[in-house]
Amino acid sequence: MNDPVKVMLVEDNPEFRKVIRLALMRDAAIELSSEFGTAEIALRSLRDGSVPGRPDVILLDLRLPGMGGLDALPHFTSTAPHAKVIVLTQSDCETDVLRAIALGAAGYLLKSSTITQIKEGIRTVIDGGASLDPGVAKFLLKSLQARLPTAKAEGLLSDRELEILALLGEGLVKKEIADRLGITYPTVDSHVQHIYEKLQVHNAPAAINIAHRLGIFPPKP
Repeated sequence: MNDPVKVMLVEDNPEFRKVIRLALMRDAAIELSSEFGTAEIALRSLRDGSVPGRPDVILLDLRLPGMGGLDALPHFTSTAPHAKVIVLTQSDCETDVLRAIALGAAGYLLKSSTITQIKEGIRTVIDGGASLDPGVAKFLLKSLQARLPTAKAEGLLSDRELEILALLGEGLVKKEIADRLGITYPTVDSHVQHIYEKLQVHNAPAAINIAHRLGIFPPKP
């Protein structure tokens, strides 16, 4: 028999924690192994090894006291790279959705989801899929491409940063980009660092991957 999927819940609302706890207690295939009211305590428990059982899935609220879920998300993915993070929130804000996906969330569910939908979402990400609230999925599938210019205008990436990222995608190194654009190497290097910071990545392949996922580049053939 397969071991149950271990779930960590990071949620400050005790009543909602109770609902999730009671629901998962009735499912032999999913175990709520730990729950926390703040991201800081959850991350500390992961880092010092005091969390009971390594989580396979982390259910993460966005509106938390102290460090918010979006700020905490990259810390969870780096501290527990084996775990899949599903955002479980009341927010259907498009900016929150886009940023959560860019930061590596494997799923995005609303708290209005049924318990069955939450359980299915957990199973989906464990199987390697992406778990999305139906409304969120509809937005991503039908509106992401059309809304990217707005996101860019709001400061996701500047025109020059997009130009440089596209050249990185063609395999050019910084010196070649500087020659192509007629600007200095330090200027290119500065733009590249800003791209990494905005996309929350550490290298060019990761930045290019996220750009493709967000639809900034055409799909790969």
